[in-house]
Amino acid sequence: MDKKSKTGIALGGGAVLGAAHIGVLKAVEEANIKIDYITGTSIGSLVATLYAFDIEIKEIEEIAKNLSWNNITKPTLSKYGLLSNKNLKSLIHNAIGNRNIEEAKIPLAMIATDISNGERVVLNSGSVSDSVMASTCIPGIFKPVEIEEKMLIDGGIVENVPVESLKNIGAEYVIGVDLNPVHTYGKPNNIVDVILNSFHYSIKQTVKFQLNNADLLIQPDLSSFNLSNTNQISSLIEKGYQDTKQILANL
Repeated sequence: MDKKSKTGIALGGGAVLGAAHIGVLKAVEEANIKIDYITGTSIGSLVATLYAFDIEIKEIEEIAKNLSWNNITKPTLSKYGLLSNKNLKSLIHNAIGNRNIEEAKIPLAMIATDISNGERVVLNSGSVSDSVMASTCIPGIFKPVEIEEKMLIDGGIVENVPVESLKNIGAEYVIGVDLNPVHTYGKPNNIVDVILNSFHYSIKQTVKFQLNNADLLIQPDLSSFNLSNTNQISSLIEKGYQDTKQILANL
């Protein structure tokens, strides 16, 4: 790794598996790797936002450990989804305030999908909380989020590990974090599991091509974890940390 290069990290989607990103960032910090740019898709956008706004890893851990489906979602009468993820707005406002992306300490971009045409939308300005809501809007579970007259859903459909977008905002050395390389999905317990499993099956093949441009690829072995069970968050953080420490030690 060239110390003079501007280093960026792209945090991929993976529902509850996203807690592993916290452990990854902890290990990266301990290795004295300075992150100059950061991008995130889906749950990666939430972790990327907190980190970009200079929230310490310990505090991000505490926020994550208190997360549950009940405190980030609520039922909706919308014909477009079962739930709303609007409660994420309150979570973000409590952590960093009502901020715009341009105010981040580390240049930040999040990825969403325009449901009208299937195109990638790179969110690098405007409301942080609205952008996170859009990027994490799993189709079929959450109703789409409207930003600038575009109806947006989860960015995992178009760029689940936002490596290309990271290069586009200025990163010269790119670290990609992929949470889904090998995963045992198991029998679904409910409709949320059915949708999550189907969604992640559909994006696994495209992710392989997205990762070709990463200079360093971090893929924690999360095969034993469930996509929706928030009781695993502490273990996911630790697994992300330990696997990343080993990868960095081998560089």
